[in-house]
Amino acid sequence: MPAPQTVLPENARRAAAWCGVVLLVVGVAAVVVWLVVVLKTAVTPVLLALLGTALLGPVHRWLIARRLNRSLAAGLTCAALVAVVGGAGYIVVTALIDSGDQIVASLKDAGQWIVDHLEIGGTTDVDDLADNAKSLVVKFGASAAGGLLSGISLIGSLVATSVLALLLTFFFLRDSDRAVHLAHTVAPRGTGDLVEAMGRRAFEAVEGFMRGTTFIALIDAVCITVGLLVLDVPGAVGLGALVFVGAYIPYLGAFISGAVAVLVALADRGFVTALWALGVVLAVQVLEGHVLQPMIQSRTVQMHPAMVMVALTAGASVAGLLGMLLAVPLCAAAFGILAELREGRAPDGGDASSPGGGRPPGADGGGSGPSGGRPPSPSGGEPGPSGA
Repeated sequence: MPAPQTVLPENARRAAAWCGVVLLVVGVAAVVVWLVVVLKTAVTPVLLALLGTALLGPVHRWLIARRLNRSLAAGLTCAALVAVVGGAGYIVVTALIDSGDQIVASLKDAGQWIVDHLEIGGTTDVDDLADNAKSLVVKFGASAAGGLLSGISLIGSLVATSVLALLLTFFFLRDSDRAVHLAHTVAPRGTGDLVEAMGRRAFEAVEGFMRGTTFIALIDAVCITVGLLVLDVPGAVGLGALVFVGAYIPYLGAFISGAVAVLVALADRGFVTALWALGVVLAVQVLEGHVLQPMIQSRTVQMHPAMVMVALTAGASVAGLLGMLLAVPLCAAAFGILAELREGRAPDGGDASSPGGGRPPGADGGGSGPSGGRPPSPSGGEPGPSGA
């Protein structure tokens, strides 16, 4: 019996199939983004709690290894988080408030220096720009006063989001040992090991990003603050705090905070000191890019700078500043899942024998997780290969 004739050649049918897959993936991603935007009040605390859990996971595991109860360990970890974040926030805000006027005045002088020496616009004056800004504030002052209730509502929403994120962080830390069982429960039949491996890889990427970024931000802030203090630049502590906060927005945050430091040095100490400040900022950036990031983040987060910039732009367009903060960790998790899928499909068996050596027996033995003995899912068994 002759084989049925096909209208399209094999290559065309394969291309059509791939186009259908791409359209399906894009459609699902668009729906997910739309749901996230619509439900941002509920999604934001969950994402922040996941980031907090990734950052505090090693502390919680250390307390569990000292035979503390899981609830007590989670409570102590969250208390430490509140103390550290509160203390750091107090230091940052105090430094910015104490030196804020000085930094703003220096930036104004720097702008005037640029206008005078580059002869921009002939009659352009920074004071005129400041007066125009004040007139705009007066013009829209009524609407701003009318939006006072909205501002109070926004503050209440931020407080509620922070409290909910803290509570979710507690529960995520306390019940992290049940993640393996949950993955095998919700996954389709026969895919539990793959779902578990993808979850581990995604969480590992986010954990590596949060730990690495925090450590690098601290080193950058300390080095730049010391350099600015040596150069006797005003508001050095506030500028260092700005560097620490900006480090959580890759590339863009470092550029903005470094530019502000150089402009302040230019306005207050002169052109030569500004060049030295620029040298300090560039030296710290070289140290970060060629030493710190390869040592700290290269084993867990491997993203091209162009992909990072695209992620930041997309995050800013979707959720503003919060989107910029969450964009890179979410992309790191997505890349971890794709890497696990690629590695998991390489073997013929498709069994979760590839993702991480000795984990599959622990995955089936994940029933030991809820028993409360050793924490199987977030335990030291996974970070071993990445930290080897």
